[in-house]
Amino acid sequence: MPTRIKKLQNWLQTELNIINPQLIAITNDASFRRYFRIIIDDVSHIVMDAPPDKEDCYPFIDIANRLTTSGLNVPKIIASDLTQGFLLLTDLGSQLYLENLDTTKVDKLYKDAITALVTMQVKTASDSLPIYNHTLLHNEMNLFTDWLVDKHLNLSLSKIQQAKLATCFELLSQSALSQPQVFVHRDYHSRNLMVTSHNNPGILDFQDAVIGPITYDLVSLLRDCYVNWPRKQLNEWLEYYHILIYQNNLVKSIDNFLRWFDWMGIQRHLKASGIFARLYHRDGKSGYLKDIPRTLNYIVEVSGDYPELKYLHELVSEQILLKL
Repeated sequence: MPTRIKKLQNWLQTELNIINPQLIAITNDASFRRYFRIIIDDVSHIVMDAPPDKEDCYPFIDIANRLTTSGLNVPKIIASDLTQGFLLLTDLGSQLYLENLDTTKVDKLYKDAITALVTMQVKTASDSLPIYNHTLLHNEMNLFTDWLVDKHLNLSLSKIQQAKLATCFELLSQSALSQPQVFVHRDYHSRNLMVTSHNNPGILDFQDAVIGPITYDLVSLLRDCYVNWPRKQLNEWLEYYHILIYQNNLVKSIDNFLRWFDWMGIQRHLKASGIFARLYHRDGKSGYLKDIPRTLNYIVEVSGDYPELKYLHELVSEQILLKL
C-alpha cells in the first residue's frame, strides 16, 4: 500500500475515529491532488489528498469560504490536516456537467452555470487574491510555445516568427487587461461543474482563483476545451449573460464585449494546449492529448476574424495542426 494512502487512512482512523476507512479513488486530477470517496455513517464524503510538498490547501479553504459566503454551492470542509495535506469534504455527487450535456438538459444547465458565474463575479470577495497581470498572461501563453510547439512538435520558429508571435501575445494580453476586472475562478468548465438537485451547479477546482478579466470564466464555460457548441447556441448564452451583467452593473456597454470574449478565448486556448502537452511530457498523462486539436481549432476559427492575429491564425492552421 502506498505511503500516502497509509497516512491518509491513519488520519481518518486516529483523528476522526473512522473505523477501517474504505477509500474509493474517483478522479485522475490534472494536478498532484487526488480525491477519494468514503462512506461515513451511511453518508458519502470526499477526501482530498494534496501532498504538501506539491500542493497548498490554504487557497482551497480560503476560496471555498468566499464562495460559500456568496451563496454558491461548493464542498464544505468538515475536517483538515494541512500539515499532511488532507481534507474531508462534503460530496456534491458524481454527475459531471460534461456527462449530462444532452439536448434536453444543456440549456438549463448552462443558464444555471451562467447565473452562478454572475453571482460569483458580483458577490464573491476578491481582496488579496493574485492579479491576472501581464506577466501571468504571458507565462500562460508561453506554455503553448515551450510545451506544444517546441517540446511536443519539435517545431523551431525563426527569429522573425518569434517576433510576430510575441506581437500577437502582446495584443491578447492588452485586451485582457483592458477589461473590467472581477473574481475569476480560472477553470470554470464542464469537468469542474456538478449537476446538483439543489443550488445547481456544484462548483469544484476553484483554488487558483484570481482577480482578472470579466470574460475569462465565461469563455472557459462556453468555449470549453472538452466540448464545443454551434455558434447560434453560443450566441444565445452570450445574450443571457449580457442581460445579467447589465442588471448587475458589471459593464456599462458591450460594444467591445465580443472582441474581449474572442481574444480571451484565444489566450486561454494557447495556455490549455500547452498544458495538455505538458501533462503528457512532464507528468506522463496522455489522456489530454486528444483535446489538443479541438482546442487549437478554436484558435483557428476565432483568429480568422481578426486581421491583427493573422500570423497566429496561419501558424496554427498551416503548421501546428498539420503536425499533430
